Amino acid sequence: MISATRTVAFEGVDAQLVEVQCALSPGLPSFQIVGLPTKAVSEARERVRAAMTAMGLAMPSRRITVNLSPADLPKDGSHFDLPIALAILAAMDVLPKDIAATVVALGELSLNGDLITVQGALPAALAAAQADCQLVCPISCGAEAAWVNAATVIAPDSLLACVNHFTGKAVLPPAVPGAVRPSAHVRNMSDVKGQEKAKRALEIAAAGRHHLLMVGPPGAGKSMLAARLPGLMPPMSASEMLETSMIHSLAGLLEEGGISRDRPFRTPHHTTSMAAIVGGGRGAKPGEISLAHNGVLFLDEMPEFPRMVLETLRQPVETGDVVVARANAHVRYPCKFMLVAAANPCRCGYLSDPGRACARAPVCGQDYLGRISGPLLDRFDLRVEVPPVAVFELADAPNGEASETIAGRVAAARAIQTDRYAGIEDVRMNADAEGEVLETHVLAEPAARDFLIQIANRYQLTARGYHRVLRTARTIADLGGSETVQRPHIAEAAAYRLVSDDRRVAEPA
Repeated sequence: MISATRTVAFEGVDAQLVEVQCALSPGLPSFQIVGLPTKAVSEARERVRAAMTAMGLAMPSRRITVNLSPADLPKDGSHFDLPIALAILAAMDVLPKDIAATVVALGELSLNGDLITVQGALPAALAAAQADCQLVCPISCGAEAAWVNAATVIAPDSLLACVNHFTGKAVLPPAVPGAVRPSAHVRNMSDVKGQEKAKRALEIAAAGRHHLLMVGPPGAGKSMLAARLPGLMPPMSASEMLETSMIHSLAGLLEEGGISRDRPFRTPHHTTSMAAIVGGGRGAKPGEISLAHNGVLFLDEMPEFPRMVLETLRQPVETGDVVVARANAHVRYPCKFMLVAAANPCRCGYLSDPGRACARAPVCGQDYLGRISGPLLDRFDLRVEVPPVAVFELADAPNGEASETIAGRVAAARAIQTDRYAGIEDVRMNADAEGEVLETHVLAEPAARDFLIQIANRYQLTARGYHRVLRTARTIADLGGSETVQRPHIAEAAAYRLVSDDRRVAEPA
């Protein structure tokens, strides 16, 4: 007797369908799982045996062979428990074989037969919808999986409830999507006194998803400014929510099946390992750069991060995805994020203050910021100095613009970009534009292009630097409601680009 059902194996954010075949044949009683299972999958034998005993069923006294097809695809995770149990029950004629064959199931079994939460219900539901199957998952995962409206999701709380549903004894209603989580409390930009140039840089970065580096002494407000960046960014669109939630589902970060329209804001500590930043570890899980997809990755005290960790960011910030290659895994994760970094000018932090700087100044500053390599520094569209704020400014200066006001301008600029790049694959904002798309849609006036060429020649900008200044100028023009990129837009964009060299963009001779 042979029966089959389906489950999934995860390759990054993609869920590959796996057929779980079960054969009961004559011979000495045994239970074998084949098809390249890991230790966690092989241990399903004991969990399935105990769960079936708990519901009053004995394992058949025959040779039980469970095959996970395709057999050359690695299988890992405890979510194979439920589909293996359903395949065995169908082979025993406890479940109808035709129904089991049209089901995609995932879930871990406890020894008493209850279903335990597993990760990846959202991408599994998407795979089930594409295969025109219904998904069976633990009740705690039902609200998450139900966000894929194209798939019917059944969420029992135990193996017995699952059997009763498919035999018609106690039919379960389809799961409903979880509630959209309310927006988290965001800090307001009006709390920041002074730092007008840094605020302007944050607005430009939020409008075009440009990478930003802030350099300034301790206490100048770099972290305070970065913490207010989420309040400037518009909520995610429906497609962005699904993309981001699928990654968070694999990482087990979706609470009670609820998803949020807030953009991710990830702030890893500078002791974070390379695998935690890029992805990897057991099962090649997504790292911080993927968890920040469609949002912000903030690296505070950037020079303190290990050099190898920083260098791994060079490729992802350019391509928008990362390939995690390991001996037993080769997976791709999306990671279109805005990189925001903060750094002190030197180890002591007071390089610009002669009265407080250490005896090694200015060499200490060169050594300290030298930890950020030139190729990585070249990928920052905006570099801004954050000077210390005088005490009298804190006491007497009026509050600045509220985050809501700035967010309105950012949303308007992003709407312009959405219309501009409509229908162009993988291009949503100015930071994504390159090549022919950039040349066609930037709409720079001849005088503005000539000005940029002169700046590039004088300050020896790389080809990447040239195009990044052009993209940043396009965002500045969008914030100002200008259809074309003009000379002042180029000047402002180039000024942010060259500030780390302590140079000013002047009219070329």
